[in-house]
Amino acid sequence: MTRTIAPERLSADAFAPFGDVLSPEGAPDRLINEGMCGRFHDRARLDFHAGRAGISVFNAIPRSLPYDFDLVERHPDGSQAFLPMTGNPFLVIVAPDEDGRPGRPRAFLTAPGQGINLLRGTWHGVLTPLAAPGLFAVVDRIGNGSNLEEFRYATPWCVTGDNPA
Repeated sequence: MTRTIAPERLSADAFAPFGDVLSPEGAPDRLINEGMCGRFHDRARLDFHAGRAGISVFNAIPRSLPYDFDLVERHPDGSQAFLPMTGNPFLVIVAPDEDGRPGRPRAFLTAPGQGINLLRGTWHGVLTPLAAPGLFAVVDRIGNGSNLEEFRYATPWCVTGDNPA
């Protein structure tokens, strides 16, 4: 039997326990480049243990809603930021940690122009673009050792195709 969750609109307040929403909302912190560019300064809590920040490019195969999943993962040694290289929305699945295991997941649907930064150790689903191309710049930890823990739910979850609340 599959359990269901409805996607939520991605907002900074709702997503705060899991990470940061990266978007140019509100007034810029300052103007640069002779006043021609607004800088929205220091929007992500990057956090790396025994490594350095690196930028990679991911190209993920798009999925569609409803979307079934049972796999989540986390990175105990570093935060992970996903910056879409297109204007397409994507699905973000996260779950609270409950004594070392993921709890009930939540699903967020991004708006065009939004990226995310997952805090170090946050349980999350795999990269889930909803349209092609699924191109993302990813800022995460580069270093020795494994920085990946995976968990499979015994009963799958389904993110419904309902409009976000």
